[in-house]
Amino acid sequence: MQWTPAKLVPRSAPAVLGVLLLLAIVSFAAVGHLVNRFNANQQARGRRFYAQGLADVSAGNLSAAVEDFRAALTYDPTNSQYQLSLGRVLRDTGRLDEAEAYLLAVWERTPQGGPINLALGRVAARRGSLDDALRYYHNAIYGVWGSDADANRRRARIELIEFLLQKRDWSEAQSELVALAASLPPDPALHLQAAAFFAQAQDYRNALSEYEQVIRIDHSNSAALAGAGEAAYRLGRFRSASRNLQSAVNGNPQDSKSRQLLQSASLILQTDPFVRRISDAERNRRITAAFFKAGDRLKSCAQVKGTGLGEPATDAAASPSQSPLTTLAARWSAMKPDLRRLRSQGESDLPDAVLDLVLQIEQETAAECGQPEGVDLALLLISRNREVADQ
Repeated sequence: MQWTPAKLVPRSAPAVLGVLLLLAIVSFAAVGHLVNRFNANQQARGRRFYAQGLADVSAGNLSAAVEDFRAALTYDPTNSQYQLSLGRVLRDTGRLDEAEAYLLAVWERTPQGGPINLALGRVAARRGSLDDALRYYHNAIYGVWGSDADANRRRARIELIEFLLQKRDWSEAQSELVALAASLPPDPALHLQAAAFFAQAQDYRNALSEYEQVIRIDHSNSAALAGAGEAAYRLGRFRSASRNLQSAVNGNPQDSKSRQLLQSASLILQTDPFVRRISDAERNRRITAAFFKAGDRLKSCAQVKGTGLGEPATDAAASPSQSPLTTLAARWSAMKPDLRRLRSQGESDLPDAVLDLVLQIEQETAAECGQPEGVDLALLLISRNREVADQ
């Protein structure tokens, strides 16, 4: 019996459809397999270029890294990590507009992501854009991190603080610093860094507090002792400054800055008539010495300014035509005979009156003739910090 092709073909419509469906399934499976293999091959190529780009970044070859990351994206165009890496390296080569375009594409998909907001914050900082930097850095600080969230957020805040200090925006920097200090673990290095930032932002009170935290953990930390000494000095707390600066110099004799501040603080404490634990005789001696030193400063400043002090009248009242230096000279001459009464116990107000005049002279001559040196500088600093100088 012979079989013909016609006899092998099903004659019913359902059978025909079944065969066609089976053929379609097999075809789609084959196409899908080929597509998957193609995609896997493309992604593998993208990973190779991406790995090469990372190696180029590590080697400092940023131009080659740009080309590698671009090549990786041609094989995997929607890969956020490749876009992020390309945006970062474009930023680091100064191509900020192009970098921002890639980074914003990633940001639109993950606006809460910590790494992408940090990358955009760095672009804004490169541009010097304060508002954008604040926005993106804050997004990074409070954003989502895949690992080491606390450390990454702290690093983002530190970068923002450094940018604000560079912009000399002390108010914003101090706000960020307060938030940073409140979240720091008991790590001397971190508190030392925060203290240095506070000092740079001219917030010496918080700087001193941070330095003291370091000293409580590490009593012999020379950097913290020097920083605490300088912060106390800037606050006018010269006794505390002297103590910390002496410890800093003992621990690091090569610290010339601390040694200079120590000499100044020591001179102030030796000059100030109102420090604690000195006798009445010593206090009167210091007042008298300060009085005559201020008189000499007044005369030398008047000579520099070309102001003739002449023979001032004993009446301390100033006429409208008198310069401030002339008025002070008249008051100084009028008070000079009263110095003999400093020893009298009944003259309780005279020491204050004499020292008030001395400090006024030092302030006015500093304004007229510039910053003084030596004892005159000590008296000027005492005048600015009279209430806390002995702390």
